[in-house]
Amino acid sequence: MGEKIDVLEHAGEILPAVNKGVLLTSAANGKANTMTISWGMLGVEWARPVFVTFVREGRFTRTLLDETDEFTIGIPGEGFDRKILGRAGSVTGRDIDKIAELGLHTVKSQVVSVPAIAEAVITLECRVVYRQPQDRNALPAGILDRFYPQDVPSTNCDANRDMHIAYYGEVVAAYTM
Repeated sequence: MGEKIDVLEHAGEILPAVNKGVLLTSAANGKANTMTISWGMLGVEWARPVFVTFVREGRFTRTLLDETDEFTIGIPGEGFDRKILGRAGSVTGRDIDKIAELGLHTVKSQVVSVPAIAEAVITLECRVVYRQPQDRNALPAGILDRFYPQDVPSTNCDANRDMHIAYYGEVVAAYTM
């Protein structure tokens, strides 16, 4: 493993990467899966560093997250093939080994049971301390129209009918690879 980092001191690297796309990895029952996320927040809550990720209700990743309450965030570095992020976000790992198909490799994490992605330059290991389903009735029409237009069912990777669940993960380890 690489060098331990203070996650908050690296927020200036992590948050722009999230906006461009990073890998969220989860695992349960001997099956690991990774997906691209580009929505996330890093901060402090309950006097601890947290990474908040948003996963649609119908995603396979949600099933794994709910079983283990752990995930890793892999921040790609320069030279990372951005096509991997496109594919990781557009196919489900429900029926395939997406990590192998993408040519990615996993390594044992330092604290959590979920593996890290070896190709990431920064890894955050997170343990879920809180989850909150989004309330469709609390969102303004403009957001609903843009992000939840209701024309693609939950069983599809491009689903937009189901809402997101916010997973607040305490960052229990952070390091460079």
